[in-house]
Amino acid sequence: MKVILLQDVKAQGKKGDIVNVSDGYARNFLFPKGLAKEATASAMNMLQTQQAAMQRRMNVEEAAALELAEKMKTVTVTVKAKAGENGKLFGSVTNKDVADALQRDAKISLDKRKIELVDGVKNLGEHTARASLYPNVFGEFTVNVIAE
Repeated sequence: MKVILLQDVKAQGKKGDIVNVSDGYARNFLFPKGLAKEATASAMNMLQTQQAAMQRRMNVEEAAALELAEKMKTVTVTVKAKAGENGKLFGSVTNKDVADALQRDAKISLDKRKIELVDGVKNLGEHTARASLYPNVFGEFTVNVIAE
């Protein structure tokens, strides 16, 4: 029996896959748990429509991420931190500090977990930061650390 998986099923496939399983497995396990539905013509058409809509949405999101990545190349954010006389920071600048500065200075809202400081920020001066905007799309920007 051909079924369309509604969720990931171990050893069968991922959500949206069309798989061939035994009748008993489908009727006794997959259907009652809501893991799959029978692959009828109308269900196949609905699946194709959903996949096309999802693909269009992903293309739009990726284009927006690429546009933001281009915009971020010119962005410089300023972070104030306590430092000693030799320019060495007491502690370090964290991803949260950079995310807050990015929101404040450039009006770009990003989750702190998506920001990566390329070279650990332990000194005053300019440093490079990288933000994950979409799978395989990264935006780089400059973080200027000044003494408080």
